[in-house]
Amino acid sequence: MEKTKRVTISPEATEVVNTLKAKYGELMFHQSGGCCDGSQPMCFPKGEFRVGSSDVCIGTIEGCDFWMSKDQFEYWQHTKLHIHVTPGRGASFSVEIPLGVRFITQSRLYTEAEAEHLEALRFAD
Repeated sequence: MEKTKRVTISPEATEVVNTLKAKYGELMFHQSGGCCDGSQPMCFPKGEFRVGSSDVCIGTIEGCDFWMSKDQFEYWQHTKLHIHVTPGRGASFSVEIPLGVRFITQSRLYTEAEAEHLEALRFAD
């Protein structure tokens, strides 16, 4: 059986990611823990946001690692995240802000079958 992805991305958000990749190269995401725009996924050129032993990579979207703090993951571990975009300007340092959009996280609980086959987590080196 195929592994359940912990994080997915909408077609609209995929377009934004591809636009950003053309400008910045490889990217990464970090799910904000509540500062700035609340719990907003933030996008950075890969390596510009330092992850460490307190972070966990829950998956990839469009080839971009998606990180969050281990403490925050404790709260979100039973939910599937779906990254989308919405018009408007967030207050974060995320690279999509100048495009007049911001990434948002939609979530739902895993089904029982999904929860049994989750992708493995990765940890910072």
